[in-house]
Parts: sequence; structure tokens; C-alpha cells
Amino acid sequence: MTDHSAAPTALIADDEAHLRDFLASELAQAWPALRIVGQAANGIEALRLIDELAPDIVFLDIQMPGMTGLDVAGKLAASDAAPKIVFVTAHDHYAVAAFDHAAVDYLLKPASAARLGRTVKRLQSAIEAPPAVEAGALRALLDQLGVSVAVTSKPPPLQWIRAAHGEQIRLISVDEVIYFQSNDKYTSVFTNEGESLIRTPLRQLREQLDEARFWQIHRGAIVAAKAVAATHTDFRGRLMLRLKGRQEELVVSRNYAELFRQM
Repeated sequence: MTDHSAAPTALIADDEAHLRDFLASELAQAWPALRIVGQAANGIEALRLIDELAPDIVFLDIQMPGMTGLDVAGKLAASDAAPKIVFVTAHDHYAVAAFDHAAVDYLLKPASAARLGRTVKRLQSAIEAPPAVEAGALRALLDQLGVSVAVTSKPPPLQWIRAAHGEQIRLISVDEVIYFQSNDKYTSVFTNEGESLIRTPLRQLREQLDEARFWQIHRGAIVAAKAVAATHTDFRGRLMLRLKGRQEELVVSRNYAELFRQM
């Protein structure tokens, strides 16, 4: 959850360094309180830094090598704690696609100071509006339109998982699971027996798990609470999770660090 009392943070992703520096300079004038916490030269690097730094805002160039800005936005849509997105591009024909990804704004290069100022105002309004207010406004609009929203009961938590383990299909009890991790088009399921694969996306899987027993620690990982041994901060300042009886450690995103403040 974003701490609105702290200075807002932003990441700039563009494959041209001088354009990243120019936008950072312009933002320093238009929004002095905004902290630029990182810059990325391509979409893959942008995703990694977003996981590590959890910025409130991401300024995304659309045409980048490896992964486009639209691809990055699509990946971020799976997270409840996704940052606000502003697309910055030299091409106006991407505008419809940009707003399909719920972008706060769409800037054409080079953006004038006045145009950037309007973007800043939109971002400030978007950050200051709490989710409860947004949900209330949406419900009020639906009521005015005469649209009823059905309330459905949540199904019981998932108990068993069918997963591919080598050439076999295993039936895994969720009690055996140590953690889940996004793995390209699949989700990896780690148990004491090794790694298995399922096709269910992590976002969909999270909705089926008991949130008291499984904790999301960043956009790409969910860990079993009983498997957590300790946390520590590494030399890069990242919060790391140690697991009972295992060598690997997992990165905890800033968005989920509050779970471990007392550890």
C-alpha cells in the first residue's frame, strides 16, 4: 500500500539516456517533491526495478527493446499494488492502447512544460484519491445508471493442486507448498520434493489461496507463512526472506514489506 504521507516516487523507462535525463530534469521543475528513484533502458530492466523499488509512478516509453512499454504495463496489471502509469512516446497512434492499460496520461515527445504540468496535476489527483473513494464513486455511478452489482460468496480456499513434475502429473496438497513463483507462462510450485509447474497465473492463484496461510511478497512470488524463517536487508538495501531448511532467499517488494516489520 502506498504511503501518501511520504514523498511520491517515480521510475523513468526509456531506451535513450538523454531523453530519460531530460524528463527527469523537467519533472524536477514541474514537481519538486517527486523523487526519481530509478531509470531503466528497456522493458525487462523496468520490470525488475519496479519490483525492487516499488515506485508510485512509472513513466514508460512505448517502443523499447526486449519488451515494449505496453508489455510492461500488461505485466503490471496483475498486481494490486501496480504503480500509476504515464506513457511517453513519439507516436500518437498508441493512444488507444495506452488508455486500454489504464494509463493516467499519454505524453508525446517532446512534452512542453505546460503539458507536463497538466500530467503532474493528474498524477497528484490519482495518488491522493484513496481506493475506497474510487470504489465508492464507481458504485454511485452504477447506482445512477440502474446497474446492480451482485455480491457473491467467496469459494473455500484451494486445497489441492495438479502440477507437472518432469513427465508426471502430481497432485500436491497446498500444505506441502513452500512458495509459488511466476515463471514465464507458468507458475512454479516449490515443495520439498522439488519444483513443479502449473499453468494458473499467479494473480488467479492468489485469489484461490487462504491469505492467512499464504503471503504475497512481491508481484512474482507468494510464500507459505509457515515456511518463513527470518528476514534481513542485503547490501543493496533490499528486504530478503529466509526460508526454513532452504538455501535460496526471496526478495520482498517494498509494497509488501509491511508484513515483516515486526520480524
